[in-house]
Amino acid sequence: MAEVITQEKSGGKQKKKNVKIDMTPMVDLNFLLLMFFMFTSSFSKPNVMDLGLPAKSTHPPTNQIGDKNQITFIIGENNRIFYHQSNEKDLTEAGLKETDYNSLNVSKIISEAYQKAPNKDIFTIIVKPTDDANYKNFVDMMDNISISKKERYGISDIKPWEKKVYENVIK
Repeated sequence: MAEVITQEKSGGKQKKKNVKIDMTPMVDLNFLLLMFFMFTSSFSKPNVMDLGLPAKSTHPPTNQIGDKNQITFIIGENNRIFYHQSNEKDLTEAGLKETDYNSLNVSKIISEAYQKAPNKDIFTIIVKPTDDANYKNFVDMMDNISISKKERYGISDIKPWEKKVYENVIK
């Protein structure tokens, strides 16, 4: 592979040989191996969750969902999740209920809210992560919504009135 080229120096007491190794074949071999492994390895696509976001509009939405046609999940700190079906006037600390990320529990809560909805065509799940929530919990919640097979969901910031009740509950 590598060729050793020697040159003798004349003069002096000892004859020293300069050794030069030609690295060109080694570089070629490394390049071929690199290309081989690049082309034969399979590249995995990252798993991505599709969020169907609406197009931006300058006009505010005119339709209202209503309290009973939606359920709101608030993702909190320390792997806690809360839910409610109330508006600003009706939400109390007792109305903000807690559950866990078990898919059976979340699916049951969504199913019960769906059954109670007056207009099932516009039933919507709203997810509101707090500033203290972590990304894993958000992904778990989106997976649970996917498992429950509900097509209408939204992601929103937590409202000040919800935040006030939420902070009173976690104290």
